[in-house]
Order: sequence, then structure tokens, then C-alpha cells
Amino acid sequence: MTATTEPSSGPGPGGTPAAVVTGTIRYWAAAKAEAGTAEERYRAANLAEALAQAAERHADRPKLVRLLGICSYLVDSKPVGGRDRAQVALSEGGTIEVLPPFAGG
Repeated sequence: MTATTEPSSGPGPGGTPAAVVTGTIRYWAAAKAEAGTAEERYRAANLAEALAQAAERHADRPKLVRLLGICSYLVDSKPVGGRDRAQVALSEGGTIEVLPPFAGG
């Protein structure tokens, strides 16, 4: 599938609109239990958009929505850390790993 240049909520590199792409969100541990699924698709340009869509899709699961605010994320196997989620561009066919906090680590 080819990335489109649909408008997104955040700019891409150089201030140009970021391309909207599709990929997979994978939920782990408590996030998986709260989402009721191990994975689902996203269609977004950046991590903030993908997470907002997930929160909207699961609005009937308030524990998951709260968890999304405190989880750690890997995008295409790279840690997001403290970066602004709106500045984390997504790649076509990419993967977002949702890693909730857990004891011991």
C-alpha cells in the first residue's frame, strides 16, 4: 500500500504535511487485557494520531484509555522515550508496540 498525503494533525519533516500510513498497533500485558485484543490496525501519520484513534475506538474501556497515557512505546522497534508523540512519524506497514508499566522493571 502507498502512503497518502492526506492532511494530518502534525507536520512531517521540514514542516510539510506528514503522509497518512497504515500499520499495526500491538498491545502487551495489561494493555492487551484492557484492549481485549492483541493487535489492531491504524491509519495515521504520527504516533499521537494513532493513539488518539485507539483511545476513541476504545472509549468504552476507560482503563485502557488511561493506560495509553502512561505506556512506553516502540515504533518500528525503536523506543519513543520522552519525544513528543506528534513528532514521531509512522511508516507504511509499521508497528507500534504498547508497553504498559510493570513491576520490577
